[in-house]
Amino acid sequence: MKRSVQDTPIVFIGAGNLATNLAKALYQNGFRIVQVYSRTKEAACALAQAVEAGYTTELSEVSKDARLYIVSLKDDAFVTLLPEIVAGKEDALLVHTAGSIPMNVWEGKTSRYGVFYPMQTFSKQREVDFRVVPFFIESNSSEDTELLKAIASVLSEKVYEATSEQRRSLHLAAVFTCNFTNHMYALASELLKKYDLPFNAMLPLIDETARKVHELEPKQAQTGPAVRYDENVINKHLEMLAGEPEMQELYRLVSESIHRLHNK
Repeated sequence: MKRSVQDTPIVFIGAGNLATNLAKALYQNGFRIVQVYSRTKEAACALAQAVEAGYTTELSEVSKDARLYIVSLKDDAFVTLLPEIVAGKEDALLVHTAGSIPMNVWEGKTSRYGVFYPMQTFSKQREVDFRVVPFFIESNSSEDTELLKAIASVLSEKVYEATSEQRRSLHLAAVFTCNFTNHMYALASELLKKYDLPFNAMLPLIDETARKVHELEPKQAQTGPAVRYDENVINKHLEMLAGEPEMQELYRLVSESIHRLHNK
């Protein structure tokens, strides 16, 4: 009888935002999570309980019997712990979930390896709809590539193969799209607090801006004083930011960047 991909026993090495969301999604779709590792007991225990798995805070105690190890750690911790992660797992498939780390980080350390990268922003407090999350897959063998694609396809309708170079570019673009954009929200929130205004006044604007790029190229969707470089408005805004020199400089640089892009 042919085994389904859900029969693949999985160990999670890491219990942060991405690992928490991914492990729960796999568990809810019938996969068996056998163990969770985290250096902090609280995080390891919380995720293990949510997916009916064992847990450990010691890499030396990570099960050697799983078929797939999903490593979701901070980049520097992953590189430092790599020798301990691979020890004793010679027959298993090991993958990391990082957008910025090339696949060849595994090379020479284990025989079966790859990347399982869901490109989304994750928080433990929010459940993500994985059906619309794009997964980018890479492996050192065609057989394991197909296995990883099959696993991802249980969760998502958007599964792609991508090289390490392509994934690195995706990650850079994602930082602009998500992290930098959210930082702008945080700065806007601080400004609004000064004037006793609620941040939720911005939510319809945020939602419409996001909806527009489903239908228009981002460059076409751009509005505001920087496109036409309306110096009267821009200079007034810069004056308002006189007490916040870092924010003032950011406003100036971003405004100039928008204007240059629209006048190429």
